[in-house]
Amino acid sequence: MSWFTRTFILLAALAAAGTGGIVIGREPTPVVHWLEARLSDRALAWLPLRTKAAAQPPSGPIAYYRDPDGKPFYSAEPKTTDDGRGWTPVRASEDVRFDELEPAPAAVAAAEAGGARKIRLYRNPMGLPDTSPVPKKDSMGMDYLPVYEGGDDDGPDLKISPAKIQKAGVRSEAVTSRVIARPVRAAAFIQLDERRVSVVSLRFESYLEKVADVTTGARVRKGDRLMRVFSAEVLAAAAQYRSALGAGPEAGDLRRVGVEGARRRLENMGLPPEFMTAIEKTREVPAAIDWPAPRDGIVIERGAVEGMRAPAGETMFRLADASVVWALADVAERDMGAVKTGDQVRLTLRGMPGRVFQGRVNLIYPEINMATRTARVRVELANADGALMPNMFADAEIATGSGAPVLAVHDSAVIDGGRRRIVIIDKGEGRFEPREVKTGARGDGFVELREGVSAGERVVVSANFLIDAESNLKAALQGLDQPEQPK
Repeated sequence: MSWFTRTFILLAALAAAGTGGIVIGREPTPVVHWLEARLSDRALAWLPLRTKAAAQPPSGPIAYYRDPDGKPFYSAEPKTTDDGRGWTPVRASEDVRFDELEPAPAAVAAAEAGGARKIRLYRNPMGLPDTSPVPKKDSMGMDYLPVYEGGDDDGPDLKISPAKIQKAGVRSEAVTSRVIARPVRAAAFIQLDERRVSVVSLRFESYLEKVADVTTGARVRKGDRLMRVFSAEVLAAAAQYRSALGAGPEAGDLRRVGVEGARRRLENMGLPPEFMTAIEKTREVPAAIDWPAPRDGIVIERGAVEGMRAPAGETMFRLADASVVWALADVAERDMGAVKTGDQVRLTLRGMPGRVFQGRVNLIYPEINMATRTARVRVELANADGALMPNMFADAEIATGSGAPVLAVHDSAVIDGGRRRIVIIDKGEGRFEPREVKTGARGDGFVELREGVSAGERVVVSANFLIDAESNLKAALQGLDQPEQPK
């Protein structure tokens, strides 16, 4: 039979085998066995379905067993089908690999003999801490990987193939300057400004002849009459003051001293200046005193009752100026390092959604609450329309940060190992370098890098843990190869 005839028969047999379900990678069908037994090697060279596995017998230990019908079922132990057929064993050389194949030991030896790089040792292909000075295979029949002198495995950089980078999903971004602002959120409540609260009380014993028609919650203005007071002690001091004023010019310095002493006594009683002015003008002592409001504000307490006897020091009224109020926010202890005096604060009231009040941190109280582990922060807020009322609940958002741009990357780029923080520098062409950095402020998904990197360098922000693990493995393997230093 001529070579052309045999080739024609081969092509016809292939067409028939295709309809029979020949699939690359499965066991050869009887048709293929028949063709191999009857055709010459020259004709078989044209057979595209004949794979390396078909040309060479499988080697190595059995890795697993697969379904004999080609179904996607696998087993670590021998099994049989329902009709009694055994599952097909798959040896180590037949297993599928998705990464790049390492050169065989024979090819490595040939390259070494031809003047290529010198192999320093061979390491376990599965990453186990096992090395060998000569080529060998592991228990699965896989070749140990060569480590070259002066190659990528000797330096601090890590070399990864483009295919592995793509499969691992490695992504890198450049280090840039940006403003990092991390808002600190805390619960707050409204309180009156302590400096704007006034107590109306008397420094002398008296009786209240009349009380103004003001109640708790009413607004008063400075100078409005709150009550009419009668006091025998005040009348005696006022009469002495009028007498001193009536002394003739011949009294000289004695008159001046007497007037000043009498007036000082009235002032020490807390009497308003208008009371002394009226005596000076009319030279008469009023029978009762009209007591004015000392400031604009809201009456938050009323103790005065008409006709009552008022002992010295008794609180008659308590007034508060609510044009400026405080918001007291309880900030978590872990966030206190970022908050400082002067930071901008946005306040939203739970009772007035949609309305925002602006203020600044006025004071950080020097104390941590033992029960809640929070520190109190005070914010001053303008309240011209009186919308902010004491004891209202609010949500505070404190804008922390200096406002100056700093070198920053996505916080996913930093691997925090506790004692140190690592980023993976992408040097291009599959080369990566683990580098220790010092971090600073965090916010908006970014972290400040104070030391270790420069602007423009590319840092891995995705799959960096995989690269770091491979780098640690490389360092461990290098340490196994180092001779132990004498102590």
